[in-house]
Amino acid sequence: MTVNTNNKVYAFAANGTEETELLCVVDILRRAGILTVIASIDGARVTGSHGITFDADALAKDCDFSDAEILFVPGGLPGTTRLAESSLVINALKTQAEKNKRIAAICAAPALVLGENGLLDGKQGVCSPGFETHMKGCEVLTDKVCTDGNITTARGLGCAVELGLELVRLLCNETTAEDIKRKICY
Repeated sequence: MTVNTNNKVYAFAANGTEETELLCVVDILRRAGILTVIASIDGARVTGSHGITFDADALAKDCDFSDAEILFVPGGLPGTTRLAESSLVINALKTQAEKNKRIAAICAAPALVLGENGLLDGKQGVCSPGFETHMKGCEVLTDKVCTDGNITTARGLGCAVELGLELVRLLCNETTAEDIKRKICY
């Protein structure tokens, strides 16, 4: 597959990130030929919330997020809390929002990272059940995935494939998303 460098996604990672939420979305984006960089706030090797270790593509501190079409924040605890406490991550997300560029988050991240930092004001969105009170300024829905303007949110691990396909639809087109959907037997 040819990598489309016009569409670049940065996927944040921290120790304690939900591995499957992160890697499933990254996998689907890469299947679509979208250049997707796993940017860790904790080091080159990341240990997820279930003890699975994987390599990041870059350290977040070394990334220039100005070329991002999407900044993606996965869930998982304590990873989501660590990402929410990272001024680098929050500043990158706020800059992305100010430019009206796309942001995606799944599970607890829509609430703890986006909602708690005012990035969902006036939007509709979804999050993992139990985190709704953190969706500040947001009308919380119960859909699997919700795109409202430049913000796409998903409920949790069981929605990771749908989130990846939605991001492919947004960056590429419906045909590419449907082709991937067929190829992965979804």
